[in-house]
Amino acid sequence: MTQASTVHVHPPKVEFFDIAARTNTDPKGFVRPVELYREQPWGLYMARRSDHPNFHYLESWVLPEVSLRVTRFHHNPGVDRWQDIYVDIGEFTRESATLWRSIDHYLDLLVRTGRDVRLVDVDELLLAHADGLVDAGQAQAAIEHATAAIDGIAANGYAIEAWLATLGMTLTWR
Repeated sequence: MTQASTVHVHPPKVEFFDIAARTNTDPKGFVRPVELYREQPWGLYMARRSDHPNFHYLESWVLPEVSLRVTRFHHNPGVDRWQDIYVDIGEFTRESATLWRSIDHYLDLLVRTGRDVRLVDVDELLLAHADGLVDAGQAQAAIEHATAAIDGIAANGYAIEAWLATLGMTLTWR
């Protein structure tokens, strides 16, 4: 569940990854410089600085085949973090030779490598569906992708990298 006492329903968050321009446009329209993009046949890696109060750097793998974005946040000193890996569930597509797009489908996984995985924001997905922001097919796909990821992560010692390697996706980080 969301940590807030009430859930604000918002349209799905859309983000763009422009390899040619070396930019990442976040859901609020802020264009941020990207230090590194790396493409694989099965996904896109991005590494960039951040001005977020909790973390100063992030690394993400966009993985269309499994409908996941896998992120490692480099937290600022003193920030309490629950997870090692943050996973967004959504729709990830290559729009052109140099442009990728993500549409967040609300559900997230918090992975503590070697320990456990937690599904969060189910309430956001259900409210978004009730408000017509995602249709039944999108909601069902989000649930199916999240549960497949949970099963795969759990079956591989709660290590997302180990699970994805069984699918031929070897995640490397900076």
